[in-house]
Amino acid sequence: MNKYSIALLLVILTISTSCNSSKKMTDQNQKSIKTPFVWEAATVYFLLTDRFYNGDTSNDLNFNRTKKTGKLRGFEGGDIKGIIKKIDEGYFDKLGINAIWFTPIVEQIHDGVDEGTGMSYGYHGYWTRDWTSLDPNFGTKEDLAELVQKAHSNGIRIILDAVINHTGPVTAQDSVWPNEWVRTGPACDYKSFESTTACTLVANLPDIKTENNQDVALPPFLIEKWKKEGRYEQEIKELDAFFARTNYPRAPKYYIIKWLTDYISEYGIDGYRADTVKHTEANVWADFKNQCDYAFATWKKNNPTKVLDNNSFFTVAEVYNYGIGGGQEFDFGDKKVNYFKNGFNSMINFEFKYDSEKDYEFIFSKYSEKLNNEFKGLSVLNYLSSHDDGSPFDAKRERSKETATKLLLSPGQSQVYYGDESARSLIIDGTEGDATLRSFMNWEQIQTNPETQATLLHWQKLGQFRKNHPAIGAGIHQQIASFPYTFSRIFSKDDFKDKVIVGLDLPIGVKEITVGTIFENGTTLHDTYSDKEVVVQDGIIAIDTPFDIVLLEFRSK
Repeated sequence: MNKYSIALLLVILTISTSCNSSKKMTDQNQKSIKTPFVWEAATVYFLLTDRFYNGDTSNDLNFNRTKKTGKLRGFEGGDIKGIIKKIDEGYFDKLGINAIWFTPIVEQIHDGVDEGTGMSYGYHGYWTRDWTSLDPNFGTKEDLAELVQKAHSNGIRIILDAVINHTGPVTAQDSVWPNEWVRTGPACDYKSFESTTACTLVANLPDIKTENNQDVALPPFLIEKWKKEGRYEQEIKELDAFFARTNYPRAPKYYIIKWLTDYISEYGIDGYRADTVKHTEANVWADFKNQCDYAFATWKKNNPTKVLDNNSFFTVAEVYNYGIGGGQEFDFGDKKVNYFKNGFNSMINFEFKYDSEKDYEFIFSKYSEKLNNEFKGLSVLNYLSSHDDGSPFDAKRERSKETATKLLLSPGQSQVYYGDESARSLIIDGTEGDATLRSFMNWEQIQTNPETQATLLHWQKLGQFRKNHPAIGAGIHQQIASFPYTFSRIFSKDDFKDKVIVGLDLPIGVKEITVGTIFENGTTLHDTYSDKEVVVQDGIIAIDTPFDIVLLEFRSK
């Protein structure tokens, strides 16, 4: 063999080795590059601050809130310290949660009101008295700072709840806001855009005049309150600086935007869920997002060692009855509004609970197609129960495993409502209206009930798999076989590539699954549900488990 033949052989061998190495690296890449956090694939745990865990009993009673209330209409003791405790215990980590959204923690009206369902206090957080203060029933600003720090150290993002549409009700102890700030009628009838926005949601819930662009003075009661608390001068100084920087008029919405975005620049929260979005003009939220972005950039600049990643500030809209099937726009009848083009990365998807009555492939293929095309770069937040949806997917908690499987394996963002994972009852005797959805978290059942523990374990396994694989929420879905039902999800971002295979409704015991061309022959795969390893042979894996589900990922040796 001459020197040219030897050289040619070496080139061929090099190319062959390189090709084989590239194929192996395709799979190994999943483990060698750190899994990024992707908002489009987030698993968001939504909880009522007052109903999750009581971490500090010393703050359970404030402002003489001692009136007898309707059942589950008063404060129950949950607080920020309670959330911190569960972060410390690893509860959210075990569940695969990478974002926590909790109800507003700003200072609520001090008194209660009778809504026809018995006396109610602002335990839910949506009856604001002062956007610049935290309600002592929920905790202190020091507690909030600790919560954000603890969450971030565990790779968990924090989403607060923003209310710009209304104040809290008027009571004997809680002054009405001035007329230039709020309207007290007419009631919304939802027949048009105007009769959905320039109106009050219910009686005695003053509606912020968010359409107003004229200068207004601060409410006298707020000035008096700040002076008593010794912070009037500081608050005025900050407001002057905000309006000088933005050139906004001193209109009601801009005061509130300033107050809400302070929580970003001061504490480094990662996102806002916006309440009652369709009840204000869309440009309110575009301005809100601009100031959220500015505040987030300010916090990152001032805290370079605490920055988690390069993700932008996250915003998700609650536009009641919005569904992904209608596209990006919401139809008021006489007007359509695209909220994605007015400051939002995501929308709560009220359609998902109806889609979840269909089979897996219908759901998965529908959401993959929409999110990877029409909604590319955006997302929707899917849910199956919540704090104000009186018709949840599984009201009687008889389909908890199915709920987890459909919610956590669907493309898009998943909202786990506190207690979904533990089958917390949504039917509480003696309650009226939405109070039945808001019982205290069933921690005792989690600790003592084997059935509850088994339900929780299923949620944990799926949640961990979803967290570790952004392909589940943000990838492209492809059915491999209809029976037994198997599918793949593939996701790539920059140098990161992720691919998984899932099988559902499988036979108990030995099962064979076709993996197609997703994984090469000889590849070792890990079934995270059973914690078993298998090797691909002739495009198939055979595995013996006591479960009807497999969650397959690449496992490097």
